[in-house]
Amino acid sequence: MTACNGTGGAPEATASADVTQAGATKADASGKKYLSQPLVSEIYTADPSAHVWNDKFYIYNSHDIDGPTAEDDLGSHFEMRDYHVLSMDKVGGKVTIGPVALDVSQVPWASKQMWAPDAAFKNGTYYFYFPAKDKQGAFRIGVATSKDPMGPFKPQPQPIKGSYSMDPAVFTDDDGQSYMYFGGIWGGQLQRNINGKYDPNGSKTDLQADDKPALLPRVARMNGDMLEFAEAPREVKIVDEKGKLLLGGDHDRRFFEGSWMHKYNGKYYFSYSTGDTHYLAYGIGDSPYGPFTYKGRILEPVEGWTTHHSIVEKDGKWWLFYADSQLSGQTRLRNVKVTELHYNEDGTIKTIDPFVR
Repeated sequence: MTACNGTGGAPEATASADVTQAGATKADASGKKYLSQPLVSEIYTADPSAHVWNDKFYIYNSHDIDGPTAEDDLGSHFEMRDYHVLSMDKVGGKVTIGPVALDVSQVPWASKQMWAPDAAFKNGTYYFYFPAKDKQGAFRIGVATSKDPMGPFKPQPQPIKGSYSMDPAVFTDDDGQSYMYFGGIWGGQLQRNINGKYDPNGSKTDLQADDKPALLPRVARMNGDMLEFAEAPREVKIVDEKGKLLLGGDHDRRFFEGSWMHKYNGKYYFSYSTGDTHYLAYGIGDSPYGPFTYKGRILEPVEGWTTHHSIVEKDGKWWLFYADSQLSGQTRLRNVKVTELHYNEDGTIKTIDPFVR
């Protein structure tokens, strides 16, 4: 339906969406109203990684396009090939859609599927991190740089050494040290990289052992130049209140994809998507490496299959950026949204319903 630069028209809301400029929509066929509205409707966007730089929000997201591939459990129908950065001064304000920040044709090692990205800033340079499949069909993570947060970004000629799978999220701690969190099962191929080496014949889903600990996301400390890992990636342990690892069969709580890290009142909050059960979940820990004790859900299921998010603070308020398929009604064509996030007195996060009941 749409892709920038003349390859398609602007998306239109489905009859059930009935989009308004502000507030919830009119009720759709099931009587639901949306809690928040798409940030932009000129292009399809998903997987928002939001940051506050220069007193503005910059949102690094996927750019969905309507390709020919049929839907499957490996996400083959997500055929994204470039990125556009969004920016806005405040929530509810005008949103600017940047030009092409990076295209797959500019990345020597990449072949297709420019999935969920993230960005970081250090010493006057903006670093853009992105996953893509290499020429052998394995997901790797690349990095590109720019002096402008909107890009364009110039990619490094090779992916980050030792990187694999997808969904990079880079967190910079108070001491200036940065860490990359990454990984995703099913189409994200984490189950095919158990030892860090890609196995094209590995499982299509997970470890296929519901009574064993679930596959875990990965974390690696970044070098000072932000271009490579300073260490071998290690597992990010997500445990229950008794300190036991969540099991593979615990689909309501176990990790699937979409890592994010933020810090609140001195504690580390690792959040992620449960994938096939469509929750945003989180755990709290005392170190950027974890372990993280599962605490609950941030967001209930949205319209559409995927849930990928970010959490950021600006002017004393915390914001959850997420996406659904309100504009298109199609899994592959999503739209980024934002809503305020609130904490309970004990530091837990109040669960958000993406619909107004």
